[in-house]
Amino acid sequence: MPAKIILSGATGFIAQHIVKELLAKNYTVVSTVRSIAKGDHLLQLFGSSPKLSYEIVEDVAKPGAFDQVLESNPDATIFIHTASPFHFKTDDVAKDLLTPAVEGTKNALSAIQKYGKNIKRVVITSSYAAVSTASEQNDPKRVFTEKDWNQVTWDEAVSNAFMGYRASKTFAERAAWDFIKENDSQFILTTINPSFVFGPQYADVKENLNTSSEVINAITKLNRDDKIPPFKGGWVDVRDVAKAHVAAFEKPEAEHQRLLMNTGLFTEQTIVDLVRAKFPQLDIPQGTPGSDVETLAGLAQIDNSKTKEILGWEFIGFEQSVSDSIQQILDARKSTANM
Repeated sequence: MPAKIILSGATGFIAQHIVKELLAKNYTVVSTVRSIAKGDHLLQLFGSSPKLSYEIVEDVAKPGAFDQVLESNPDATIFIHTASPFHFKTDDVAKDLLTPAVEGTKNALSAIQKYGKNIKRVVITSSYAAVSTASEQNDPKRVFTEKDWNQVTWDEAVSNAFMGYRASKTFAERAAWDFIKENDSQFILTTINPSFVFGPQYADVKENLNTSSEVINAITKLNRDDKIPPFKGGWVDVRDVAKAHVAAFEKPEAEHQRLLMNTGLFTEQTIVDLVRAKFPQLDIPQGTPGSDVETLAGLAQIDNSKTKEILGWEFIGFEQSVSDSIQQILDARKSTANM
């Protein structure tokens, strides 16, 4: 009989795709959401599947936040923790980013330790931000792998929201690995560390999307004479990230591993060039076509060959990932305009 899985933060961009993967494999999914409205909407998105239910966790940082969820589902064997803030809109980095990420992770693991006697595998959504150090990102001789850790300090973390987000992922993931060691936990931990996550939304396409997707969405909104916002870094498709969360507990090779999810590198020009070639109806600025090659040559490299060997499938390519995103955005705009 397929396992029962607890999935935190189930309304998120990545999490909705994980729900899709889990239901397709006939797993029973108990999701955590922040409100009844969000829970009911989630059920509606998945056609009120009898395999999907929800529990309310209003504040993941509150002590004991996940205790009731674990107590109510003693037969659950897998816990996937995706609930963590990903935004740069804050005037209090410690309160809005660091504390929810770190305490939310600790609370989930503490609840499992106390009440999840049948939980065998835990999967946590971390980030490439917990792998790479910002000051080394523009060193083309630097190669980041699954073994690397962001060396961000607390003082750097609270200096601005960008560093705060990177630190929140770093501190939260370190707290998880430390928890396992300090408590002699019997469950097996695997973390998923994606770079920028592109690809289509599972369902809801809003005017402003989640932080990663907004990189693409923002470019589709540009007019010919607008300045192109600067972006650069690694990317991976959300559908591969979702599949990795499932493989993380299904594959023995993934035990105790950090799965570094990255398909390639991009700049804003990489996206612009693709948009202008594939979606000429969008009259966006042309920038400097092809200039991404030189920019990318000056970035640190990412070697996740170990992760790809563990997972064993070919990741979705840039053209498909970005094209699927943009087509979905354009279809949603057309539908809204016709209402």
